[in-house]
Amino acid sequence: MFLLLSAVILSTVTEALRVTGGNMAVIQGGNVVLPCKLTDTTEDLNQISWQRKTKAKPLNENFFTIVQQGGPKFVNGHDLRFKFVGSMSDLNGSLQLSNVTLFDEGIYTCIFTLFPSGNHITEIPLNILVPPVSSLKDNHPALGKEEVSLGTCTAAASKPPAQVKWVIGPLEGKVNAITSSTKHDNDTTTTVSSLLGVPTREINQRLVHCVITSAALSKEETLPFTIQVYFAPMEVTIRERTKDTFECVTEANPNADITWSRSDNSWPQSAVRMEDATLQFLSMTSNLNGLYQCEASNTYGSKRGQLYVHVTSGSCTAAWTLFGILLFLNVAAAVWYLYKSGKFPGMGKGTSRRTPAAADGGQDGVAEAVSLHAEVE
Repeated sequence: MFLLLSAVILSTVTEALRVTGGNMAVIQGGNVVLPCKLTDTTEDLNQISWQRKTKAKPLNENFFTIVQQGGPKFVNGHDLRFKFVGSMSDLNGSLQLSNVTLFDEGIYTCIFTLFPSGNHITEIPLNILVPPVSSLKDNHPALGKEEVSLGTCTAAASKPPAQVKWVIGPLEGKVNAITSSTKHDNDTTTTVSSLLGVPTREINQRLVHCVITSAALSKEETLPFTIQVYFAPMEVTIRERTKDTFECVTEANPNADITWSRSDNSWPQSAVRMEDATLQFLSMTSNLNGLYQCEASNTYGSKRGQLYVHVTSGSCTAAWTLFGILLFLNVAAAVWYLYKSGKFPGMGKGTSRRTPAAADGGQDGVAEAVSLHAEVE
């Protein structure tokens, strides 16, 4: 009867007390408290023990104990990342683990040893979360008619696997996505999603978004992506900006480099200035005459346009003035010669002397003409 009564009392006491823990999750590299607390007991607490079974330690082993007299101590080697943050007087056996890694994931067992009821156990599963390393890659599609990969969005080495999707807005029906996942030996997963479409000028420079969702992220991550379709320079146009300035214009992706050249490879340096795509003539003289070429090029090809310049200059006022002066001197010399030789008719006393008037100078005859010819090769 005594033994039976003792067993009933002990069973009642044991059913009343509880050891609480809980499932824990922590981001890799962070800190976590493994909770373990005993409640509803009046028994004497002799010892708190911790065991673990993890990826690094696949066999269940004791690794930490706390006793009334000796305090906390490591068992089977030291791991200073663990720290006792509980209190035996409060029946709290919680441990803190710092700088967690994937190798710490597993089952941690907290054991309270009481007198007279013995051991009371709870298990605390620890799950390690790994945020994805997110990236976007431009696949450099060239202008074409076949469907290709326009860009790739990657959520690398995450745990649990990340979800990757594209928000394409008005491009619905023009582009689509294909997604695949690869699981690694350390239980992380890389998810890759490729955006597919026909690389046309219509979708070039259109903005879409890659959205990555993961339990290891505090909020979803949105990566903007501008679709790039690459092509050689298209039609080349030479535009007249002012009467002496011309600009070489084309459409290309990436932007084209502009090079001006002259057919005879001789540049009138003092009369021409080049800046980016612009060609400027500083003075309109005949030494500018010739064929100029604008070449637009990038890594995908090149295109050329041509500008033909012809400047013609007529006589000037100074030349006409010089001609008038020379004519006047010649006439005056002839009159003087005839007078001295007596051959000049009607010259004598009482006769008035008439001097021929000098020839009038010509009108200003300056004329400039510029002929522009532009053609696309």
